[in-house]
Amino acid sequence: MNATFLVGSRLITTPRFDAAEALRLIGEEKATLFEGVPTMFYQMLAHPSIGDADLSSLTRCTVGGQTMPTAKINAVTSRFGCPLLELWGMTEVAGPAVTHSPYWSPRPGSIGLPMPGFETRIADLEDSSRDAAPGAAGELMVRGTMVTKGYWRNEAATKETINAQGWLATGDIARADKDGFIFIVDRKKDMIIAAGYNVYPAELEEVIAMHPSVAMVAVAGTADEEKGEIAQAFVVPHQNAVLSEEDLIAHCRKHLASYKIPRKVIFVEDLPKNSTGKILRRSLREAQASA
Repeated sequence: MNATFLVGSRLITTPRFDAAEALRLIGEEKATLFEGVPTMFYQMLAHPSIGDADLSSLTRCTVGGQTMPTAKINAVTSRFGCPLLELWGMTEVAGPAVTHSPYWSPRPGSIGLPMPGFETRIADLEDSSRDAAPGAAGELMVRGTMVTKGYWRNEAATKETINAQGWLATGDIARADKDGFIFIVDRKKDMIIAAGYNVYPAELEEVIAMHPSVAMVAVAGTADEEKGEIAQAFVVPHQNAVLSEEDLIAHCRKHLASYKIPRKVIFVEDLPKNSTGKILRRSLREAQASA
């Protein structure tokens, strides 16, 4: 909002997000940029009115807040007729810290490169003082003038999160390619440990979202006596789609190692979200634990 005001642009807001209203406003107001979280794009893609929506004014869209499957990124790019720029940020860095430029070649799945004033590194998951091996997954660390100096009246949390060199542990697992572009693998706290194997929900969501009958998906772990944890997929099918658990399991077998395949698929009408539209995997885990 502040950046929009700073450069003298017009900002269009609504009290709550509504897919039909967003599609209408883009066409009516001739918006050049739409910014949202993945759920907003899923709902817009699945809405019946998208077929008649005029999105020709858009020059780019941005998405952040959570990982977004490549299949859905490509679907947005195709239907909206403009690049979808992935970015990354957090409250502790006062907004975005890593992003793409609309002038760069597309790299679906990557959040881009650090913005001016920020440094990033991928830390080893076992020893954050060391960098992860090239191309390997590790915890994303960020440092710069916009990074918070600490948490208000919480010295323990500050020491746990920010080291003596000023590197802030973000809680996101990431990897970097040979050009330095960063790819978020998943949230560290959402990782599922199944029979000793690390399973990242976002990887499963990426595969399940490739199925043409899937509108939205979230994967969460649940306790299992034998394996410790197992992955469960919560799927919102497209309207009028015919989809079964067996279909999705068979689809997953084509793209995932056997230990990563979700052990159960639960079809739901919607997924729990917070006030900004982020899908709450924790709520899914808690619901299954209390069931």
